Amino acid sequence: MTETIKGAVLHAIPPDELDEHDLEPRLRALADSRYVVVLRRGGHPSLLALISAFIRRDPIEAVTVVTDRRLEEDDEVTLTVEQTELAGVYVTAVSEPDA
Repeated sequence: MTETIKGAVLHAIPPDELDEHDLEPRLRALADSRYVVVLRRGGHPSLLALISAFIRRDPIEAVTVVTDRRLEEDDEVTLTVEQTELAGVYVTAVSEPDA
C-alpha cells in the first residue's frame, strides 16, 4: 500500500557513503546502491509551530526513505512511498519535486 509523504530533507546519505555510516544491517541491505534520506514529515515548521510543539512536548516526526533520486539537505519533497517491514522506513514508489 502506498502513501504520500511531504517533508523536508534533514539528512541524505549517497550510495557511495553508505558504508561510512552505522546503518542497521537490514536498512543497509535495503538501500544497496540507493540514497538513504531522513525527512521531517510536514516540511519546515514555522516559528509559531516550533514553539507550540515545544510547549506540547510534541516531537518532530522523522521518517527514513530509501530512494533512487538524489536529494539534498533542506530540499522540500513530496514522495509516494511504500512501508517496509522496518519501523519508520519507507521505499519510494514515485517521487516528484515540489514546485
